[in-house]
Amino acid sequence: MTTPRTRALGPLSATTLVIGSIVGTGVFTMPAVLAGAGTSSLLVLAVVSAGALLLGVLFGQLTKRVPHSDGGVYAYARHEFGDFAGYLTAWCYWITAWAGNAAIVSSWVLYVESLFGIENPGAWTNFGIALVGLWIPAAVNLVGVKQTAWLQNVTVVLKFIPLLIVGIVGWFFVETANFGPFNATGGSLYDGISIAAGVALFSFIGVECAAIAAGRVKDPQRNVGRASVLGTAASALLYLVVTAAVMGLVSHGALVDNGAPFVNAFEAIFGDAAWVGKLVAATAVISGLGALNGWTLVTAEMPWAAAKDDLFPPQFAKENHDGAPWFGIVVSTALASALMGFAYSGNTGLTVFTYLVSLSVVTVAIPYFFSACAQLAYLVSRRRRVTGWALARDLAIVVASGLFSLWVTAAAGYAAVYQTMIALLLGVPIYAYLKTRREQLHAVPAPADTGDEPLVPIVPVPDTPAAITDHTHGATR
Repeated sequence: MTTPRTRALGPLSATTLVIGSIVGTGVFTMPAVLAGAGTSSLLVLAVVSAGALLLGVLFGQLTKRVPHSDGGVYAYARHEFGDFAGYLTAWCYWITAWAGNAAIVSSWVLYVESLFGIENPGAWTNFGIALVGLWIPAAVNLVGVKQTAWLQNVTVVLKFIPLLIVGIVGWFFVETANFGPFNATGGSLYDGISIAAGVALFSFIGVECAAIAAGRVKDPQRNVGRASVLGTAASALLYLVVTAAVMGLVSHGALVDNGAPFVNAFEAIFGDAAWVGKLVAATAVISGLGALNGWTLVTAEMPWAAAKDDLFPPQFAKENHDGAPWFGIVVSTALASALMGFAYSGNTGLTVFTYLVSLSVVTVAIPYFFSACAQLAYLVSRRRRVTGWALARDLAIVVASGLFSLWVTAAAGYAAVYQTMIALLLGVPIYAYLKTRREQLHAVPAPADTGDEPLVPIVPVPDTPAAITDHTHGATR
């Protein structure tokens, strides 16, 4: 029997969990990727920010009406569409979580190397640094959720200080000549939008973190929605102001494909001093640890919630004496480590980051779409309690959220969708095993097959005058 979970995350901690999960090292790498698309990427970032805010509102609405919302997007899909939809949602989001951790740490590695002056590192050096970045947050999470919340609050405060310096002070040093062309891809505008949309959505993955960890949030029906919206709004404002400032502080040529663009941005403000690069790199390292700390919790929360319902292997429901889902933390971190090893075997730098981002974006868009459809099913049913203007408002939120999820999936590109489809299909045999196990335990009824039903005996029909054939005329009379 599972013991009740400690609801250690209050409104502030839940909000900082969202902010800390959204604003990681991605904000320190994003300007370089967006610069490759051109200044049109700022408009794309604004659109994605609006979409993320709508998703935050949607998750708050779903948490209020779904009785058992542990696991967030998983719980919503299962509540409305049944076990299989819930399982697919949990499977996709779990992939997003540990693949996203790999993407975060790939950006984090670049700033660790800048902090310690590591030049021209090899693949093994990159991989070793990445392992440190993955397993330190795992160790913190294994200690317990209270320590996780404490570290989350501290890292959010520390990383916001230098980001605000760039976002406020930096604007006094912006030069309009540094901004690149509206479309810098050399191709169609759609190509630029696709590049910007992928990294922009990846930067907002985390809007659902308070919903995922609803079982650890105090008064989740009230605080999950507030934390999701407030955390996302603060992150969106920060992203837009800081990214635009960096584009104006660093020339377009120097910004594109720059692994540590904030170092150049601080040098534009304070001059080319040794302490500038160290300060920025240290900030990015702290920011990345905070993001990885929050995401390590989320990677274990999703499979824990599904395992509790026998929709993930039962080992994922195991907790240590501090209430931490230790099995999920260890397995998820091990998978992220393996993915980092694979990524670094063929590429380095921003190439690794971009590859991992594309995989994470599509796998998270699927749970977002399921959540929108779950709310849509409720609103068009006779179970709903909203009418009039409230119904029109909620329908608009649902439709916009669903279309946003579809657009992001399409913008991610064929390769990302192809890889995600393979990953999704790999989860189906696992579900088949889990379903068989539940049937054997009589947790769910087995489907009735034709071969399992008793044969109905065929009773011969006696001859009647009406069924006697007149062979002379070839007719029946």
